[in-house]
Amino acid sequence: QVQLAESGGGLVQAGGSLRLSCAASGNIFKFNVAGWYRQAPGKQREWVARISGGGTTDYAASVKGRFTISRDNTKNTVYLQMNSLSPEDTAVYYCNYRPDWKLWGGPNVYWGQGTQVTVSS
Repeated sequence: QVQLAESGGGLVQAGGSLRLSCAASGNIFKFNVAGWYRQAPGKQREWVARISGGGTTDYAASVKGRFTISRDNTKNTVYLQMNSLSPEDTAVYYCNYRPDWKLWGGPNVYWGQGTQVTVSS
């Protein structure tokens, strides 16, 4: 079992920055890929960024160049640095761990409870 706890969300003005953290605990050895997703009100959850155990990263087009995903394996923590935020980035942000490079589906995928990010104009 894997437990994920996000933190770092909040209210920020457009153009500002936030850093989200996702602390993992439990049996995470097999869950090599960490990702961030978000869900805005009335919209489907969408993928934001992912990082492999070796540090390979990948970003959705909407955040590329503004967001940076990183991980500290010694602390079992994944981060999402978000810069140049806009009101369109307002959403609940979720982290997940999974054993493969897929974006959706499959077994053994774990999600955190989410952290709210609100960007005011």
